[in-house]
Amino acid sequence: MPNAPDTPRRLTVEPNGPVLIEGPVEIVREDGTTVTSDRFLVAVCTCRRSRAYPWCDTSHRRRTKPPGAGRN
Repeated sequence: MPNAPDTPRRLTVEPNGPVLIEGPVEIVREDGTTVTSDRFLVAVCTCRRSRAYPWCDTSHRRRTKPPGAGRN
């Protein structure tokens, strides 16, 4: 699914979140397989916590430390 040369893809990097890509998209995984989405906006996981990886399922939100955690 190559991009049309006259239509660049827009990616938005969310702080502490996924990369949002205007779709449709095709992702080549580490093992060489591909996954595709024809949605108009796709959230790609950057933390690798998603159960639906490479798609973001917001798992990163559930695994954050509460404020002040780890302080003595």
